[in-house]
Amino acid sequence: MSMTGGVLTAASAMPGAARLATFALGSSGDEPPVTVPRDPAREAARRELAKRMYHENDPSLLQRALNAFWDWLGRLLAKAASATPGGSLGLLVVVLCVIAVLAALWWRLGTPRRSPVAAAPLFDERPRSAAEHRAAADAHAAQSHWNQAVQERMRAIVRALEERALLDVRPGRTADEAAAEAGRTLPAHADELHAAARHFDDVTYGGRIADQQTYQRVAQLDSALERARPTLVNSAAPDGKTG
Repeated sequence: MSMTGGVLTAASAMPGAARLATFALGSSGDEPPVTVPRDPAREAARRELAKRMYHENDPSLLQRALNAFWDWLGRLLAKAASATPGGSLGLLVVVLCVIAVLAALWWRLGTPRRSPVAAAPLFDERPRSAAEHRAAADAHAAQSHWNQAVQERMRAIVRALEERALLDVRPGRTADEAAAEAGRTLPAHADELHAAARHFDDVTYGGRIADQQTYQRVAQLDSALERARPTLVNSAAPDGKTG
């Protein structure tokens, strides 16, 4: 493109710069063109292009930031793909494997355990027998509602110990308190009682998710405690002395 054609094109796009182009070309072909020094011409063009009318359709600040982010992410993925065996397909396989591992961990461990500020009472306001709690636990287990099944089975354990007078009936007792008191009376099952109370707390206050194996362990403890006999702390010796 010739110098004259370039100036005419710029003049048609920039009204302010058109006057400079016309002045540079002159009014007649017989007269020599008047040249404008380079620096003033550049400054005039810069001022003209800085006007608002030329930037009405420019992207917003947010759009420019998003474009910059996607450009950066694209370059990052391209570098990762080049460093991964198999290129883009290999990178996709790695990402899917990581997602699968995280999903498996979340499904197995549940949400992170939150320590409760204060444990709520084990029983609600309406008293029920151990048999009623067991029936409720079995109904929940039949529907695979393992959290509720664990809760009801733990309540059945404590209520059964109260019905056998191995625990005093005390409203407001927590699962941990009941396990500690019952463990002193039935020391052979102390560890299992503490574990059952921990499972109860996990699903009730800690946001954890129980499974069938957890419920079966609590149910087996309930069955074992039905046959357990308390250990007397102070028993009479044959010679009449207390041990």
